[in-house]
Amino acid sequence: MATWDDVRRLALALPETTERGTYDDLPAWRVRDKSFVWERPLRRAELDALGDAAPGGPILGARVPDLGAKEALLADDPEVYLTTPHFDGYPAVLVRLDRIDVDELTELVTEAWRARAPKRLAAGLGAPVADRQRRSP
Repeated sequence: MATWDDVRRLALALPETTERGTYDDLPAWRVRDKSFVWERPLRRAELDALGDAAPGGPILGARVPDLGAKEALLADDPEVYLTTPHFDGYPAVLVRLDRIDVDELTELVTEAWRARAPKRLAAGLGAPVADRQRRSP
C-alpha cells in the first residue's frame, strides 16, 4: 500500500509543485500556492463522531474537482475514502493511505493537482484520466 514517500514523490513530479507545511506544520503539497494534497490526521471531534469506525492509520487529504467526484469516490470505495462533517460541502476527500494502492494514489494525486492548477498549466498535462478512459476502445 502507499506511503508518505509515495505521496511526496508523486506530488513533486507534477509541474510547479512545492512542499510546505500546513498551519500545524504537517506536510502539504501545493501548485502555485494552492494545496492539493496534505497530511490530515483526524481531530478529536472527528474521532469522537466516527467512534469505532475511525481509521487508525495515516490520513491524506485530497482535493477533488467537485462534490460529484467526491460522492463517487466515497461510494465506489468506502474502505479507502472517507469524509467527516468538517468537509461537508467542500470538494475534498480523506484517504486511508495504508489502504490505497500506488496506481490509484497516482491517479488521485494527479487529479487533485489538476483540480487546483491554473487551466493553462493543467492543459500541459494532457487529458484527465476519466477523459482518456472514455476515449479508449
